[in-house]
Amino acid sequence: MSTYRVAQVAAAGGSFEIVEREVQQPGPGHVRVAVDACGICHSDAVFVNAEFPGVRFPLVPGHEIAGRIEELGEGARDKGWQAGDRVAVGWFGGSCGHCTPCRQGDFIVCENLKVPGWSYDGGYAEEVIAPADALARIPDALAAPDAAPLACAGVTTYNGLRRSSARAGDLVAVLGIGGLGHLGVKYAAAMGFETVAIARGAAKADFAKQLGAHHYIDSTADTPVADALRSLGGAKVVLATAASSDAITATVEGLAPRGELVVIGADADPLGISPNQLLISGKIVRGHPSGTAQDVQDTMAFSALHGIRPMTEIVPLDQAAEAYQRMLSGAARFRMVLTTR
Repeated sequence: MSTYRVAQVAAAGGSFEIVEREVQQPGPGHVRVAVDACGICHSDAVFVNAEFPGVRFPLVPGHEIAGRIEELGEGARDKGWQAGDRVAVGWFGGSCGHCTPCRQGDFIVCENLKVPGWSYDGGYAEEVIAPADALARIPDALAAPDAAPLACAGVTTYNGLRRSSARAGDLVAVLGIGGLGHLGVKYAAAMGFETVAIARGAAKADFAKQLGAHHYIDSTADTPVADALRSLGGAKVVLATAASSDAITATVEGLAPRGELVVIGADADPLGISPNQLLISGKIVRGHPSGTAQDVQDTMAFSALHGIRPMTEIVPLDQAAEAYQRMLSGAARFRMVLTTR
């Protein structure tokens, strides 16, 4: 029996270890994917630390997967896939198909959503078995280490913008220019928005402009963020990628009438927004989840077309423990990516 390697955590909050497992055949409607690259996402930590219900150990995290189909289970070929296809699997790792959101076609908010690294073994591995409905086709122009982060970080920012109320020419602000935000700025500029980057410190202004931002707001400056946005005419949309409720709250008064705050940065603290801030000028606050497999495929196609790539630091699977810690510490170069070959 052939084997493959995984980076797993044996217990909640434990350390990573590299172990070998026997290769399994995919079941009906599933495929076995040879993993070429897997991004390390900050949300992996909620599974490693058992902060979500139903986490089982030993745990193999990873929901930013890029690889190639090696074997198809019964019925998977009928869904249009074949061995050798380059595919990505993101936060959307499959849906149940029978809950109310699924019956309404809103698969990303499936009540029984499958997430790699939670519902089944994730991509910190040389092999992964995933449902065929979780697969997104990778364009030839994208290398695996570039495609992998787009399956979560990329689709979340891209979808958050394209499903917003903003249209080309509108003023759109991206709060935070880290692992999510640097992609958000690139997408916003490519979509034709007058793009504002908001981050801490004057030193990031040049970097923001390199990403494509037309304006930069230093959130630590004397002028409040909301005032700075209003001086530019008010934002039609603020894409909040920063994981700080205080920083997100500080942008609300900078929205234009009918402006929209799209929240994708995770923070357990409540937002400090009063109903009056929303009512008088008709502002909207919306949480935005990731995206389906088709959304991931759209994100990769748009990225390939516009030359958009994530900023990554690439390390081999053997160094998963060190790479995970670099992600947690904030020392990583935006997106950490594990490779197997």
